[in-house]
Amino acid sequence: MVFRFFKRNPLDSIRELYDKYEFREYPVITLSFDTINNTKEFIGDLRKKLKQNQKKLKIDCEEEEDLANCFEELIIKSYEKYQKKVVILIDEYDKPILDNLDNLQRAEENRDFLRGLYIQLKANDRYIKFAFLTGISKFSKASIFSGLNQIEDISLTPEFGNICGYTQEELESYFSEMLKGANLQKIKEWYNGYNFLGDKVYNPFDILKFVKNNFLFRNYWWESGSPFALITLLKKKNYYLPTLENLKTDETLVNTFDIEDIQLESLLFQAGYLTIDKVEADEFEDRVFYLRVPNREVQISLNRLFIKYLTNELSIDTIKGIQKSLLYEKLDEFKETLISLFALIPYNNYTNNDIAKYEGYWASLVYCYLAGSGLKIIAEDVTNKGRIDLSIIFEDKVYIIEFKVAQKTDSLSALAQIKEKRYYEKYKDKKVYLVGIIFSEEEKNIVKFEWEELDD
Repeated sequence: MVFRFFKRNPLDSIRELYDKYEFREYPVITLSFDTINNTKEFIGDLRKKLKQNQKKLKIDCEEEEDLANCFEELIIKSYEKYQKKVVILIDEYDKPILDNLDNLQRAEENRDFLRGLYIQLKANDRYIKFAFLTGISKFSKASIFSGLNQIEDISLTPEFGNICGYTQEELESYFSEMLKGANLQKIKEWYNGYNFLGDKVYNPFDILKFVKNNFLFRNYWWESGSPFALITLLKKKNYYLPTLENLKTDETLVNTFDIEDIQLESLLFQAGYLTIDKVEADEFEDRVFYLRVPNREVQISLNRLFIKYLTNELSIDTIKGIQKSLLYEKLDEFKETLISLFALIPYNNYTNNDIAKYEGYWASLVYCYLAGSGLKIIAEDVTNKGRIDLSIIFEDKVYIIEFKVAQKTDSLSALAQIKEKRYYEKYKDKKVYLVGIIFSEEEKNIVKFEWEELDD
């Protein structure tokens, strides 16, 4: 999320700041909470950063204990010393909250402290030229920016839609020499796809690391952060994970959340694991957002995270087995790989819960291994006859999969449903395999695996 703080029209303020690209000097206060975790570190690190700003600006503040008052004193004295309004830059404004989602009391304490700090932006409005805040989440104004009505969220303003990434034109222009010989289409599949209502943009961190590492495709951005908050939310309830990658939602979900009621879908979007596919207006003129996973890097990394959450481990052998069996159309090997996968799940995953009865658990696990393998898949694939549970798509073939959970399977056939609904008609131009998978609550594994190649 990106916020800015203006008193008038945003464009007028930017024009004033840069004065038609002639840079002017202003006293600048910079704060970043990127290294902060627990409350003690939070307070200590903030005190250190405020002292660093005092030293840089050659200002001595009398206030030492109350950090909000120290922040206010720093703003006022900077203005008085330089006779110019102050520019304030705050990075990772929400990290002290997000890093403590497993400890609600601490998260609330940090939120309340930040509220007291940020309110100084309003109280000292007359001394501030420009303020810019960045972070992952967008907490409601009442939650963390209470009373700060000058602040404006520009994260989903089309005018600034390209501010957080490289467009295709910029990549091909500015990186033309550095990317000579690289596979541009593959780069696009791995690192492009983020949409903030402007053009689709590339993740800058990925592109710079990709160039530095001699065109090696890796999950650079994902490995640079911590998905701790995601794991915390996943543990709270059962999610049917495939739906998280193909969401339809209203503006509330993408726009804000509060500590007491954080939705996993909202965090996935605001943290960059989901992005906007398209926006439509319904019959009441309300905006409807369609979300999706932005690219291959996030698809692989996110689903491997889900695998570890669901099974407590990540087996590369299982991933490779799935890739090869589907690529070479060896369905019996695919079956055996899946059975082995479920056999590896620790028994305590099923204790003290009814997860084995939950069809979404089994389907989610298969889905995550497929998506984590880097295969092209579509969850809840829409046809004119209904929804396919899962489609796995190659250039020359497609696998149509239906899942079921039951104790008695003698008269149950997942394959029959595919045929009855004629789901395969969507893919007449490819070789089609129909796959029915039935899980047993009692056996905690696959008890029926049917497949056949569709006859032309």
